[in-house]
Amino acid sequence: MILYFFPDSKLGNGVAVFNPWFHAKKDPHFALFVSYLVNWVAGCKLIFIVLLTVILALGNQATKIGAVAVMILSIATYFWRLHPIIKALDNRGEVTPKGYSKTLFTMIIGFITLFSSALLVYFFL
Repeated sequence: MILYFFPDSKLGNGVAVFNPWFHAKKDPHFALFVSYLVNWVAGCKLIFIVLLTVILALGNQATKIGAVAVMILSIATYFWRLHPIIKALDNRGEVTPKGYSKTLFTMIIGFITLFSSALLVYFFL
């Protein structure tokens, strides 16, 4: 919701943590493109959340286990493409607050740990 309605926020992974966000908004050449990308990401996140909610509410046990496994794999892709980019931006001083890439790293590890723990508990307890 933050990306859709409050993209200038630094809360909830709003794009205001990226300093170039404000430069892009002022440049008509980039403003629509950057706005499109932000809303595209928001839409993808919304699809994930709504689909996961439906699976958890209506899915059978096998579907729920599969969903958790797929969530672990899809979230882990952050380390393949996104983390190197945000780490580079952070090192160049283009992210506020400084060190945000470490915060995001910790949050992503937390999600993976949470979903992995749920699978371990299901299979071994």
